[in-house]
Amino acid sequence: MKGVSLIAVLSAFPGIVFGDVPSGESLVDGMEDTLWSDTNHGRFTMRIETEYWTRELDLEAWMDRPEKTLIRIHAPKKEAGIGSLRIGDAMWNYLPKVDRTLKIPPSMMLQPWMGSNFSNDDLVKESSFVDDYTHEVTGSEEQGGTTVYRVVSTPRPDAPVVWSRLEFSIREDHIPLAMTYFGERDRAVKTMTYSDVDTRGGRQIPTRWTMVDADNPQSRTVIEIESIEFDVPLDDKLFSLRRLRNPR
Repeated sequence: MKGVSLIAVLSAFPGIVFGDVPSGESLVDGMEDTLWSDTNHGRFTMRIETEYWTRELDLEAWMDRPEKTLIRIHAPKKEAGIGSLRIGDAMWNYLPKVDRTLKIPPSMMLQPWMGSNFSNDDLVKESSFVDDYTHEVTGSEEQGGTTVYRVVSTPRPDAPVVWSRLEFSIREDHIPLAMTYFGERDRAVKTMTYSDVDTRGGRQIPTRWTMVDADNPQSRTVIEIESIEFDVPLDDKLFSLRRLRNPR
């Protein structure tokens, strides 16, 4: 480009990374492994906040990626025993007060889980970011001496997802900082932010996850990781309708 300096060219594209840049897929795959590993078992607090009320749930969860997830509520008393089970692309909820097991149709996977800002899919991870999307690094910046990459993920053809795209902010050590979901007309629907990095289960992970709806910032759900173990052996019998109904 005759008469145009290299500095002028680069300044026209702020945030573009040059040099040895990890692939978008490796960043997202590393993020998923950091957060969940192959298997995990943990205790969590979920706090649902709205403009008018706040309530808190004590959760226990088991995950055997990529096929199986079990979540059980231990408190408060009126919701204790409620559980959610995913095996492959099938999901069930158990309601102990009426002793009923309800199968959740695929059309309901994006509905709120227990009135929170997390959908059924968010909690039980039916979809896989790595498998269902293609990933491109579109920029980076330095934060506190650490490189943070911006990754844009778009659905693969025929992938069973509804988001038009996802945008991640992921540190070079695969710790996520933020994730935004985009829906119809490429409109931001909700954003998850990750904070309070601390040691859990022998690794550094964000221990506070906050989901906020784009159209109602006063509505948010905060998950705090109280304890978690990674790569633990999990019995296949754990992920069954029998155990969903009867935890003993």
